[in-house]
Amino acid sequence: MFMDTKVGTLVENLRAWLASSERIAVLTGAGISTESGIPDFRSEHGVWQDEDLLAAMTDRHLREAPDDFWPKYKRTFLRPEYVAAQPNDGHGAIAQLERRGKDVTVITQNVDGLHQLAGSTRVLEVHGSARFARCPRCRSEYGLDHLLAHDIPRCTREDAKGAVCGAVLHPDTVLFGQPVRHFDEAIRAIHRSDLLLVIGTSLTVEPVASLPECAQRDRTRVVIVNLEITSFDARADLVIHAKAGEVLREAVR
Repeated sequence: MFMDTKVGTLVENLRAWLASSERIAVLTGAGISTESGIPDFRSEHGVWQDEDLLAAMTDRHLREAPDDFWPKYKRTFLRPEYVAAQPNDGHGAIAQLERRGKDVTVITQNVDGLHQLAGSTRVLEVHGSARFARCPRCRSEYGLDHLLAHDIPRCTREDAKGAVCGAVLHPDTVLFGQPVRHFDEAIRAIHRSDLLLVIGTSLTVEPVASLPECAQRDRTRVVIVNLEITSFDARADLVIHAKAGEVLREAVR
């Protein structure tokens, strides 16, 4: 792979830090999954430039207008390229660190499940997952096959008398206005780490954007790998502006 001298030197530094670290926290955003063909959300051409979609992705809209919510949700999170996406070199490199015996916790803003598909076993999905949904009434869980097979997915569970529940399912994905998940656990993972990798996130969405500050207060090394400048670049210990997959593949090879 061609990599210019400056980036190559930075990657060598990252390789050395990975080798010497035992407990690694990894914070990932949309930028790691765009290399798998999944559209991002907040860039100039991101999904959230469609204000109609943005306004519809709320728990209130789901409850009040499920016939409008679910088609828009599917257009956002369950489009064919999203469902067919596979882990790329970035996801694979993070999983490889774990296979080498490193204590790795992945904290991801993504809802695509690609870290798990790559083999990472400790993944905190702070924005939930697009790969399944639950019944708000009986809490039955349904996977992608069910969600894709129905325009408005409903619960098909039958009670003892054979009556079908029929409630409209709620996606596991965290909708606007809902709290993020596993945040306290994410903070604990960062506090116990000796290296924090921040991969493919613009660090603009709170409260996740504040996580690198937790590492900095602990004097834990912070490495940012992102194509664009982030708000934390000036405070990070190492910043690499390049594709996440290429950087991570080289850093763990």
